Amino acid sequence: MDRIRLDEDVKPVSEFRQNAARFVQQVRDTHRPLVLTQHGKSAAVLLDVREYERLLDSVELMEGIREAERELDAGLGVPHERVMADLLERFDGR
Repeated sequence: MDRIRLDEDVKPVSEFRQNAARFVQQVRDTHRPLVLTQHGKSAAVLLDVREYERLLDSVELMEGIREAERELDAGLGVPHERVMADLLERFDGR
């Protein structure tokens, strides 16, 4: 996702209502989010679908890493050598 440009990518909700299709196209073309404001304060963010999915993938990966760290801290890790031996056994047997 490209970095937001404050002079182009922050719009009031009232302007978004009047120009929704144009702003959706802007988000698709620029790959930058559009921040919508209401009463002068940020209220919502419009993202391209692919960018949204990429963000979800990143969050899921980070959650997996955190879970792995918790398991390692709890002594539930498996040594690399054992994992490699198990994988070689599993795939060599096919």
